[in-house]
Amino acid sequence: MSEREPQFLSVGEGSASRQIAVRHEPGKAPGVIWLSGFKSDMLGSKVVEVARVAREAGNAVTRFDYSGHGESGGEFVEGTISRWLEETQAVFDRFCQQPTVIIGSSMGGWLALLLALSRKQSGNVAGLVLVAPAPDFTEELLWKEFPDDVKHQIETTGRYERPSEYADEPYIYTRELIEDGRRNLVLGSSIDPGCPVRILQGMQDTDVPWQHAMELVSRLPSSDVTVTLIRDGDHRLSRPQDIEGRLLPALAEFGVGGAVLGAEGRGG
Repeated sequence: MSEREPQFLSVGEGSASRQIAVRHEPGKAPGVIWLSGFKSDMLGSKVVEVARVAREAGNAVTRFDYSGHGESGGEFVEGTISRWLEETQAVFDRFCQQPTVIIGSSMGGWLALLLALSRKQSGNVAGLVLVAPAPDFTEELLWKEFPDDVKHQIETTGRYERPSEYADEPYIYTRELIEDGRRNLVLGSSIDPGCPVRILQGMQDTDVPWQHAMELVSRLPSSDVTVTLIRDGDHRLSRPQDIEGRLLPALAEFGVGGAVLGAEGRGG
């Protein structure tokens, strides 16, 4: 099935206004909303498969691109956690007017937590499914790991470019991204999103170590939080066995899609 054209939601005012590309398909509750990772978009293999399965089961589906990503307007280098969270909240408020499962991948896991906390009283957050979640990554996984010369470069020039193994263009980390990230840290205290949480984490993930996921778990309520550690899984977790055997069954727990037979349960 070919992708239909997105609609656009205006977020921000004046010079901060940007057009956010959204693909929303109405359906029954619970719906799902997908929050992508850093430099990822809504046409990735995981989100497209989730959208297909949810659509075929009649669940509402919402996905979008942050500013500076995919089909949305805006410049990537202007992106910050607060800016992308504002867009996430605007999309959620506009399109998710019923119980909705928030799926966050990598950086999207951080945004998913912030979204759930900010919309906890709405009654529309049905659950969280976090794939290789990277809360506080700007501080814990970037700044604290950068050598002194890179920190100096960011502080003096305002940016650092690092080659990416996932794309031809380098990752650009700006001083504003780092500084804004510090205003959105969540791992320093307990986190109660008010809903069940399912975490999928690869143990061969070199971008977000599995220990980082366990640090998050230690901040979550002890009730109704499940972590699945995938011994041979990498950061993307986009193999068929990851999507069909782990991600879709996690969503099925919330009533999204249908009963899914994991890869490990299939006959020869």
